[in-house]
Amino acid sequence: MTILERHDTGGIARLKMNTPEKLNALSDEMLAALQAQIDALREDSSIKVVILSGTGKGFCAGHDIKQMTAGRAAADGGKAYFQDLFARCTSVMTGLQSLPQVVIAQVHGIATAAGCQLVASCDLAVAAEDTKFGVNGVNIGLFCSTPMVALSRNIPRKQAFELLTTGEFINAARAVDLGLANRAVPLEELEDETARLAETIAAKLGSAVKIGKQAFYEQLQMPLDQAYAYTSGVIVENLMYRDTIEGMAAFIEKRAPDWQES
Repeated sequence: MTILERHDTGGIARLKMNTPEKLNALSDEMLAALQAQIDALREDSSIKVVILSGTGKGFCAGHDIKQMTAGRAAADGGKAYFQDLFARCTSVMTGLQSLPQVVIAQVHGIATAAGCQLVASCDLAVAAEDTKFGVNGVNIGLFCSTPMVALSRNIPRKQAFELLTTGEFINAARAVDLGLANRAVPLEELEDETARLAETIAAKLGSAVKIGKQAFYEQLQMPLDQAYAYTSGVIVENLMYRDTIEGMAAFIEKRAPDWQES
């Protein structure tokens, strides 16, 4: 069994986590598989959009608690293993945002703890209406400190802190209201709605989306003046692209652009 399936169609890579018996938990093996695909996608100029989904009853239930507990058998009680685990998890989460492609989470069932972090780390998210989101580690005495990083960069701080300290779940409609997801649709429409969003983005000039995605995350970390200075440089660079020149000419001439980018 392949724990992370990949299928490419028309510039869209579909990654599907495939350990339904573990609710697609982020085991050591799943993290390694995700990292391998992130590394491969970074070098794959044929792919413009990535869709990340899960098989079975849920998107992702977070870390593999049984595997984490087994790590405690080490002489240090698991401390070195845990440090390495969260370093690897961080690499996956930040890797999704550093990819040149747009990454869309296709979410159903549950997205809890590090699974919720995974959604928050994707650029966009489409969720089935009955999806439950939560950072519920506090319910077993483990504050979701690393999921908090991505979550608090997606939704307002007081709402994030409430979720982190109560361990309560929210539905997809609330996730959309807070900004964790872009839209909520009936489960039977989830795949088609996600595909429509992916196809819309894949039809754009890939080099423009690539430079724009990088700039989006970079400028978020900057003071206002610095952000404007940085993005002014980015947009000037974008204006020099051959296909951007063609796109602007096509707009003026009221015709479809003849982009040369593959």
